[in-house]
Amino acid sequence: MILTGKIIDAKEAASIGLVNCVVKDEELMTKAEEMAQVIAQKGPIAVKMAKTLINENQEIERGLEKEINLFARCFATQDRVEGINAFLEKRKPHFKGV
Repeated sequence: MILTGKIIDAKEAASIGLVNCVVKDEELMTKAEEMAQVIAQKGPIAVKMAKTLINENQEIERGLEKEINLFARCFATQDRVEGINAFLEKRKPHFKGV
């Protein structure tokens, strides 16, 4: 879509997974706040690194290399251990951003 410039409507964007959901205008803030709460429960280091990758404008090879490096850095955190333990113990993780 980036290369062709094809314009699609909200329904098609949802059907191809480009957007998470489509809501009415009056439901937008409620849905956005719900999604923010879900994101807030995720590991803050991984969220920060994902946002860094999204926000940086870079060439694909540099971007993929950076993605690999940042992904590896996630594995050197205490949050990784907490995430694994929470999964194995079938509980919600308590991430601390370290």
